[in-house]
Amino acid sequence: MMATTYDLRHFIDGAWVTGEGPLLVDVNPSRPGDIVGRGPGASAADVDRAFAGARAALDGWRRTPARARAAILLRAADIIHANREEWGRELAREEGKTLVEAIGETGHAANILRFHAQEVERQSGGLFESPSPGERILVIRRPVGVIGAITPFNFPISIPAWKLAPALVWGNTVVWKPATFVPLLAMRFAQALEQAGLPQGVLNLVNGDAGVGEAIVSHPDVDAVTFTGSTKVGRIIAAQLAARGVPFQGELGGKNAALVLADADLDVAVEQVAVGAFRAAGQKCTATSRVIVHEAVADEFLRRLAIRTERMVVGDAQDEAVEVGPVVDARARDRVAAALVRARTTARAVVDAGPYSSGELAEGYFIPPSIFELNEEDPGELWTEELFGPVIGVRRVSSTAEGIALVNDSEYGLSTAVFTTGLAEALSAIEDIRVGVVHVNSASAGADLHVPFGGSGASGLGPKEQGGAAREFYTETATVYLRG
Repeated sequence: MMATTYDLRHFIDGAWVTGEGPLLVDVNPSRPGDIVGRGPGASAADVDRAFAGARAALDGWRRTPARARAAILLRAADIIHANREEWGRELAREEGKTLVEAIGETGHAANILRFHAQEVERQSGGLFESPSPGERILVIRRPVGVIGAITPFNFPISIPAWKLAPALVWGNTVVWKPATFVPLLAMRFAQALEQAGLPQGVLNLVNGDAGVGEAIVSHPDVDAVTFTGSTKVGRIIAAQLAARGVPFQGELGGKNAALVLADADLDVAVEQVAVGAFRAAGQKCTATSRVIVHEAVADEFLRRLAIRTERMVVGDAQDEAVEVGPVVDARARDRVAAALVRARTTARAVVDAGPYSSGELAEGYFIPPSIFELNEEDPGELWTEELFGPVIGVRRVSSTAEGIALVNDSEYGLSTAVFTTGLAEALSAIEDIRVGVVHVNSASAGADLHVPFGGSGASGLGPKEQGGAAREFYTETATVYLRG
């Protein structure tokens, strides 16, 4: 049975339209001969029309009662939930995330919409006493305006949900560019909101290459930009926006460590490190890519981790038995493979199957899960660079303090996992590790929808995402002095 090739379109000012830009070809990374979608990307004129629609819709949308805006999100959540199996399969085909993860992510997107729909029922302002007689001081919140949103490939429906849901429910309108690898899931998300009754122009979807993102960032009608992607690109965007006084929110790169202490439960540590490092083929900003292990347990930990890694099933993401799918494209595969070639010259291979040379795994964009114990004098790029692949670099330490110092030995500061059965050790790690998210006895790769998410250092710029913290970026306060 031939898989469907979809027509890729854009949602601009309430209508599904064919773009006027360069051709986009959406490829299945498990089977590159399978074309998921095809169609022209957006042009600069398409982006202009998207902003015109968003600006025209803003006044009516911000004046819509918050509960009515929330009701649309709730209906969209029901649509996504009802389609989670089908859309999850499409996600696995389009992006390469394993089927279990893909269906789970699609359901999670529905839950994100529900959470933010409920947030409008919470207090959103405040009343303060005034030093002047007969006066009260109010602090109110208002939408920022037209939001530019640029989202990555690795969570093609949940990251758009956690950006767009708070933007919309707080009364903003949006021009959104997803990653070029995942236009189909972006269309599905926009379709859910359209079917739920979102008014014309409130959400505008423009698929396309980096030029579309640049057109959004530079557009004179953008009031704020939210971005998830590489640190390099995020800093360029932030600098451009700062020069114009446009607010920026950036969730950027990570080089996340797992710290396995001498008293760790090794069964827990092994499973959680493997999950954190190899799920989604390591293509998570929170993925574990550095492991720091106390020398007292290092040999046994690495022995068990090697066994677990070698047993992992690699293959087509749509196969329910697969644990590790492909990376997103040939360029990503070749970049990670080249780093592994360089690592073999200085590091000790713990698990290194080498590149796939024949069959479907050689045809797709697959990298075997790999573990290297690094050279202490020159740990190299497996220690410093965000490879975005299923690769772990390991170093040994002789104390908790030395381990914490190595966790902090990075320009990034997104997520860390600490494995210990001791309360004092856990508290020391929580106090001294400089990251935005700390997991104790669970994988570094994980973020819940109701709590703040984001990192420090090179991992983040601007306000945090998710939970109640999302409101801080998508609204602005006004202080009102009220006298009768």
